[in-house]
Amino acid sequence: MTEPTEERPASEPRTVVVPELALVVLIGVSGSGKSTFARRHFRGTQVLSSDFCRGLVADDENDQAATPEAFALLHHIAGVRLRAGRLTVVDATNVKREDRASLVALAREHDVLPVAVVLDVPEGECLARNAARPDRDIAPGVIRRQRSDLRRGLRGLGREGFRKVHVLDGTEEIDRAVVSYEKAYNDRREDTGPFDVIGDVHGCRAELEELLGELGYELRRDEHGRPVDAEHPAGRRAVFVGDLVDRGPDSPGVLRLVMGMVAAGHALCVPGNHENKLVRALRGRNVQITHGLERTLAQLEGEDDDFRRRVEEFCYGLVSHYVLDGGALVVAHAGLKESLQGRASARVRDFALYGETTGETDEFGLPVRYPWATEYRGRAMVLYGHTPVPTPEWVNNTMCLDTGCVFGGRLTALRYPERELVGVAAAQTYYEPARPFLVEGEAAPLSEPRRRDDVLDVADVLGKRVVETRLAGRVTVREENAAAAIEVMSRFAVAPEQLLYLPPTMSPSATSSRPGLLEHPAEAFAYFRGEGVAEVVCQEKHMGSRAVALVRRDGSGVLHTRTGRSFFGAELTAAFLGRLGTAVEKAGLFAELDSDWLLLDAELLPWSVKAGDLIRSQYAAVGAAARTALPAAVAALEQAAARGLEVGEVLHRQRRRVADAEAFTQVYRRYCWPTDGLSGVAFAPFQLLASAGATYSDRPHAWHLAIADRLAEAEPELVRGTRSLTVDVTDPTSEAAATAWWEEMTAAGGEGMVVKPAANLSRGRRGMVQPGLKVRGREYLRLIYGPDYTEPQHLERLRERQLGRKRGLALREYALGLEGLERLARGEPLWRVHECVFAVLALESEPVDPRL
Repeated sequence: MTEPTEERPASEPRTVVVPELALVVLIGVSGSGKSTFARRHFRGTQVLSSDFCRGLVADDENDQAATPEAFALLHHIAGVRLRAGRLTVVDATNVKREDRASLVALAREHDVLPVAVVLDVPEGECLARNAARPDRDIAPGVIRRQRSDLRRGLRGLGREGFRKVHVLDGTEEIDRAVVSYEKAYNDRREDTGPFDVIGDVHGCRAELEELLGELGYELRRDEHGRPVDAEHPAGRRAVFVGDLVDRGPDSPGVLRLVMGMVAAGHALCVPGNHENKLVRALRGRNVQITHGLERTLAQLEGEDDDFRRRVEEFCYGLVSHYVLDGGALVVAHAGLKESLQGRASARVRDFALYGETTGETDEFGLPVRYPWATEYRGRAMVLYGHTPVPTPEWVNNTMCLDTGCVFGGRLTALRYPERELVGVAAAQTYYEPARPFLVEGEAAPLSEPRRRDDVLDVADVLGKRVVETRLAGRVTVREENAAAAIEVMSRFAVAPEQLLYLPPTMSPSATSSRPGLLEHPAEAFAYFRGEGVAEVVCQEKHMGSRAVALVRRDGSGVLHTRTGRSFFGAELTAAFLGRLGTAVEKAGLFAELDSDWLLLDAELLPWSVKAGDLIRSQYAAVGAAARTALPAAVAALEQAAARGLEVGEVLHRQRRRVADAEAFTQVYRRYCWPTDGLSGVAFAPFQLLASAGATYSDRPHAWHLAIADRLAEAEPELVRGTRSLTVDVTDPTSEAAATAWWEEMTAAGGEGMVVKPAANLSRGRRGMVQPGLKVRGREYLRLIYGPDYTEPQHLERLRERQLGRKRGLALREYALGLEGLERLARGEPLWRVHECVFAVLALESEPVDPRL
């Protein structure tokens, strides 16, 4: 609402009162001194100038054509600041209602107060100032229109939504004005307690007196023997979570006591939804006289007009919530999400009074409330009431203290900061609840619904996320990457509850300088030697598709790719898992690991099982085109050479291209063969990721490969073992043997090998080391870099490839994968596991060269 006009001496400056957290909108025509006022009274970082933003987007602060982009930038920056809880000042003309409306909407979006500061300067002075500025060329007609818009909208600023309006009339008042800051009513961070936070009382005065006595408060009574105050000898204060009234036997008595404690500074109180409804009833509004309000109104009929007036004023003046003890404690009637704490808006008040509902009703006709506490991740402890529970319990650093005293339960308080619960039993059941609260005195009531541990929510993974991992600390997922991941997950992936792990990307070894080669084992060995890892294992790299198999004892489960897609249809997947489950049972692994499920990391062969369409549309098409066009070019050049033309170099180059194209075709053909159902399909596991209650990153790779061999022995037609070689990177002879093995494999058409620390999860001299480095063969890399990548000019260019980002990504994804598995083993909720799985998928959208 508009600030009232003050009667003050001519020499006294005008005080512009601004909330500490607000969106301050300066309003004035060009030349009214807005920028000067902003510089004088606010920090430079707090002020967002439309002129400056116009310069940022157009290199010219006077380029009016850039105005839409400039204001889009201004709004974005303002949103970022307000989201972070920072005072923000908008320096623009803002003389048009539509321009102000977007700023008021921005303030509401971030639950902060919009404040208008109007600089009302005579038109002639504005014209003179603009004329004196060489960097401005504003026509007089523009100034006149701006001033007309300003005057026309001046009286309606309060109706537009501005909570405070300050009009500074003339240059003298503007120059003499001072800005002072006021704290939000809910901001009591300097108040450190100690406190006794008391749950919903609902008119149970006798129980409140008893509870205050148990807490050590000394009651004070008036001449009629009625309690009117209670003070703690040690200086503790009570904090009431609201719902003082309705349903119980003595709502006026509760109000008299709590109002006295608040007035004396011995208590704080936030409103409940019942106080909110009582105020509207006392003001004659049209409300339903239900849910115990009829009792309160009848009881208040026995009080005098002065008491009823004081009750109305007290309840109306209660603040939606309090932020206490440096922000460590928040008290609100129905609780409060972190994003709303310390804010001021109708949305904040509604949430604090009523919580958040799903829009549904239960079988008793009562609203189903969204379980915000199960999603809470805030730093502050939140204490609240509203929905009765039989016994208070901590949920993510929040606690509901409404234990249904009026329904025959208890009246409960929490001592803060001690976190000690104190309660007294209700003398009787004063009001029958709409739905059962206590059954046979002890059974749990039907209380606020809570999300089951196995239920996932898209809100868990949308937006910018920071995931805490044991191995890599905080891993950040950018908002745009999360959006890309949700697209893949929602359209292509298996059911999220089946998705327990996604494999990390893998970095290649450092680029080799050997002639004709891009990768060679020597660089991988040198990396681990440099990290102090002496023993590594070299594993055959199967040219298939990375696969993760969740196999259960009953033969169910899932088989998916490294991006979460199912390899087969439902029928073939069931057949595959049935055979794999039989192999695990036959190998004795279910019994040995005391688990009815296993999670395996593997390769599925052939490559064409997953990549058939890609091979036909890309690789085969390239090969066919090259085999058709290049021989014709060679034939034409040979004819030209026969006629004596000088085409020798071109002919030689084209013949090399023909050979490269043929080699390219032979490479992808090696990794493709026909399959019929599961006939021809091979599953090559190389790591056991997890089983019930356990993960296995601490087991050496030799142990994992032995598990794979046992499965291959149990089901040789489906499961394939993985050849390996252990290498001592400090022994040149051992290295030479491994290099010869790699050369033999790649010469025979193999993709290459992966070099891993033999001990598995390892730390080196610079922290966690790469879980594996791939060393791919010369011919295989034609699929990655093109048929003629071995030409000297191409190799030299490719040797400039940068691996730092790829290696960082590999470590982050590896840490996330293991974090998810460890959470799974600890029995944490599925959404906590899926947070890590989704983050791996999101990181796959990072801008990293996919050929690496």
